Amino acid sequence: MELSNLRPARGSKHSNNFRRGRGHGSGNGKTAGKGHKGQKARSGAPRPGFEGGQMPLYRRIPKRGFTNYNAKDIVAINVSALEVFDNGATVDVDTLIERGIVKNPRDGVKILGNGDFTKSLTVKANAFSASAKERIEALGGTAEVV
Repeated sequence: MELSNLRPARGSKHSNNFRRGRGHGSGNGKTAGKGHKGQKARSGAPRPGFEGGQMPLYRRIPKRGFTNYNAKDIVAINVSALEVFDNGATVDVDTLIERGIVKNPRDGVKILGNGDFTKSLTVKANAFSASAKERIEALGGTAEVV
């Protein structure tokens, strides 16, 4: 037995194009798997989530607030995370991804000013906090907004 030989147990799978309601000999004749009578046996059976006229759950629970579809999902990074780079290096979003500091840049990367920072770097990001820009430039580096 190897991974390439694995298959489902015989008879455990049915194809989706199984023809229902084609006589007793087919194994699924007469009621065609719908049982006897009742609302679910008939055409026009209710949609999923229908509760027989009772106010459905999705209408009973409270609705709060809204989702702003113009909102940007910005990834924030402190200047202390930039310590892994060498003096004089150019740091942009791609190099942050390579080093594993950022996994998914989403709508942009913002540099914040927390933590220890001792390197002179050229940092290119989508946004900088005032304190981060000040600290980068105080050490002779540059903060460029991309």
